[in-house]
Amino acid sequence: MKHASHTRLCSALAGILLLSPASGWALGLRIADQDPLATARGNAFAATADNPSAIFYNPAGLAFLESQQARLGAYVIALESDFTSPTGERVKTKGRVSFVPQLYYSWTLKEQPLAFGIGLYSPYGLGLEWPVSTAFGGPVYGRMTYLTANPVVAWRVHPTLSLAAGLTANFADIELRQAAFAAFPGSLNVLKGDDSDFGYNLGLMWRPHEKHSFGVNYRSPTTQNFTGTSTTTGTAGFFDGTAPASARFPFPRHIVAGYSFRPTPEWNIEFNADWTQWDTLTTVTVVQPAGNVPVPFNWRSSWFYEFGVTRKFDGGWRVSGGYIYSENSVPDANFTPLVPDSDRHIFSVGAGRDQGRWKWDVAYQFAWGPSRTVAGSPLTFPLTVFGGAAGSPNGRYEFTSHALTASVGFSF
Repeated sequence: MKHASHTRLCSALAGILLLSPASGWALGLRIADQDPLATARGNAFAATADNPSAIFYNPAGLAFLESQQARLGAYVIALESDFTSPTGERVKTKGRVSFVPQLYYSWTLKEQPLAFGIGLYSPYGLGLEWPVSTAFGGPVYGRMTYLTANPVVAWRVHPTLSLAAGLTANFADIELRQAAFAAFPGSLNVLKGDDSDFGYNLGLMWRPHEKHSFGVNYRSPTTQNFTGTSTTTGTAGFFDGTAPASARFPFPRHIVAGYSFRPTPEWNIEFNADWTQWDTLTTVTVVQPAGNVPVPFNWRSSWFYEFGVTRKFDGGWRVSGGYIYSENSVPDANFTPLVPDSDRHIFSVGAGRDQGRWKWDVAYQFAWGPSRTVAGSPLTFPLTVFGGAAGSPNGRYEFTSHALTASVGFSF
């Protein structure tokens, strides 16, 4: 068909507008919870970082650990977004539970002021699915798998000061689905792609006094050039087909600074400020044989403000609590229901115990996003080829999530 290449281009364009299959969290699509002890403390952990998950939270903390340690854990989250259109139609995301694994290993030398470690974790991703509705003109689905391998080395340059650096090797895979054409009920466009890239992370920890500790963690920006296909089906053969498609998507740098106060050996109180530079995500260009199309995102940089406290008890027991205020990253002008971002309030509690060589921690987390009304987003879907009604993301959004996380550690 004469219009086939143009239509597939538009389908890929519509797909790339949903190129951020979100975790449902604020701060775009970051997964900041990478260890249950840290999660229980509201992720206020950069100035504490006293287990192998320091590889993620602040690798400089490895230099203050002892011997060899391994830690295996998982973060499991069930989230729900609720949308009410300007006409009063109400739609909820489909029930979905996402599983995020974590694995860390550290080795602190006895005779040298050096420590090494490697971590396997997922700093971005998860997914979201809206059912078929007139509000969105059909189904809307996004999934991202993002895995990072992170070897690090830490150097204790002074009894109170350590520095660290690491390499991040990252792999990402995406799948996006949405209704293709209003004129063809049941038509579907599927965009798939993957890529790998490299970055680095840095850490600093300063413990000038037994009651005070400071930590800084830096993660470099990276870029994934998602390469794959855009496939359209369900148009009775008029526009069905597959075309190659790609898009370069920048992932942001982020910087965390924290201060920990220990008034007694039993108490640890910490505050972190965690900044993510999402304003580098401006325009993504879709590349395919039919032509290149620029797609504006224009996200804004945003913050986590993290508070946490841990109380230790006899017998190796500990309990923790935390709170995070998370800023919205996605403006109305470029809003998509696959990243239903908003300001968030995140509460957490947890417990753990050290039992000889073994350690374990568990935590529960609840997140609530106050109602956000979106107006002015120009995005419409599905495509209105040959006329027909299209959906819009404009309306009111609410968000809640529940998460459980657990880990077990061993020293040897």
